[in-house]
Order: sequence, then C-alpha cells, then structure tokens
Amino acid sequence: MSANRATEKLLEQGYCIIPDAVPAQVIASLVHDLDPVFYATPFGQGRFYGYKTKRFGSLLRRSRHIEALVMHPVILEVAKAILGDACDRLQLNVAQAIEIHPGEVRQFPHRDHDMWAGVKGLHEYLINVIWPLTPFTPINGATQIYPGSHGAAGLARECLGEPIIAQCEPGSAICFLGSTAHGAGANAGSGVRRAVVIGYSLGWLKPYENQWLAYPPEVAREFPPELAALAGYAQHRPNLGNYEGQCPSILLSSDIPDHIGAIDALRPDQEAMLRGFAETST
Repeated sequence: MSANRATEKLLEQGYCIIPDAVPAQVIASLVHDLDPVFYATPFGQGRFYGYKTKRFGSLLRRSRHIEALVMHPVILEVAKAILGDACDRLQLNVAQAIEIHPGEVRQFPHRDHDMWAGVKGLHEYLINVIWPLTPFTPINGATQIYPGSHGAAGLARECLGEPIIAQCEPGSAICFLGSTAHGAGANAGSGVRRAVVIGYSLGWLKPYENQWLAYPPEVAREFPPELAALAGYAQHRPNLGNYEGQCPSILLSSDIPDHIGAIDALRPDQEAMLRGFAETST
C-alpha cells in the first residue's frame, strides 16, 4: 500500500492495515531477539495494562531488527503527512512489546491521545502502529478498532458503534490515529498473542516513553543520525529539548566540551520577527 493511500484511509476511517509491510524474516529475527525478554518480564498490574499481559519498552536497544519497523519509509511518510502541520518535527513516542496471555480480558476501549490534556479535535497528536509478532485472530485478543471514532466528528459521537477486529499476519502494520478508539480483545485461545507497538507523536509533546532514559547517549551513539533524532536527540524549534542551549545530539559526539555556548534554534518565522525587531531598534 502506498503512503498516499494509507494516509487517505487513516483520515477517512481512523485506521488502516498494510499487509506484508516488512519481510517475514525481519519479524522472525525480531522474535528471536525478544523471546528471552518476554519470558523474563513479569505480568503487569492494573485494569488497563492487564493482569495477564506482559509489556516492556526500550526496544531499540534490545534488537537491531526493530529499526526496520521504526524507520519504515511508508509509515514515516504517513506520520509526517498527518502530524507535520502541527509540529516542527516528529518524535518516537513509544517502542513497546506486548504479550497477551490466555485468560486476559478485553481491554477498555480508549483513545491514546487522552494521555495528554490538550484540546482534542483540532489536530492529531500521534499515530500508532501495531506490528503483530504472532497471527492476530478473533480468538487470541486481536486489537479491536472502532471505525469513524476519530477526529472532531468521531469524538462528538455518543456511541462508538461496533468494532472491527484487526485480523492479520505477522509482517502487517496496523495503523491508527491517536483519536481512534480501540482496545485489545480478550484472549480466549490457548497461546499468547504478541506484538510490537511503535508510536510517533508531535515533537513538542512529552512522550509516553522517556526516550533519554531508554536510550542514554552511550546507547544512542550507535544509532544512525535519523534514528537518534527520532529518539529524542534533536531539538524541536523553538529551542525545545535542548542541552545547555544546544541540540542534544551534541551528547553523541566523542568530544563533548566542558562548557557549551547556547545557540538559537528558531523557526524561520521567528527568525524573521527577531530580524525585523533588530532592524527597527537600531
């Protein structure tokens, strides 16, 4: 599916499923890397996270194969098309693995943008992508998505309507907007349901996952520059997320000065405004 078509579907119905978005071998290699972490991770606590569900993040330091999902060119193009008008740059909001065990109950239908308290309906806050690591079926807890529940019109609806079941195979990408209501189904099967969730949000928001703790400089130093920037090592103009007044990417250098001078990181319109002010003040 092209980025343009995926964007159209997301804006029209609040979700889309891109089949065969990555090769099966990428998913198999990722599963191999995450297997021991799934086994070692304890179950969560709470009615939202679930008592028979395991979750862990920091995926970029757990498997090199996750980069193919995070930096997927079609997904990034879609995210920029939908979120780009409301921010200067995107950020990685979350990279989390989820394993739903048999007996887990249906998750409460929710909208992921509700983690932030801003006014809703004017623009989207994030886009999430669920990458199944096992087949998603109606029996094992496949995500349930409520078509048309997104955006200002969807938020105004009194009833969510009936959900669709995001039934698909590993390698597919289940994309949905932050304003789209959804929730994991109950796992009534005999095996676990595994997936990875990659989320992209407006760069000026506080992310769900604290990226600088998940990927400290000694870890992010091994990332390609584009990936490091997405994971928090970039400023969002004007001057947001700086380190000592400079882009935090300076921390990825092998020679970090003891004393650092602040440097403006402004949008072009702000630069023009300050230039005009300086010209009228002399």
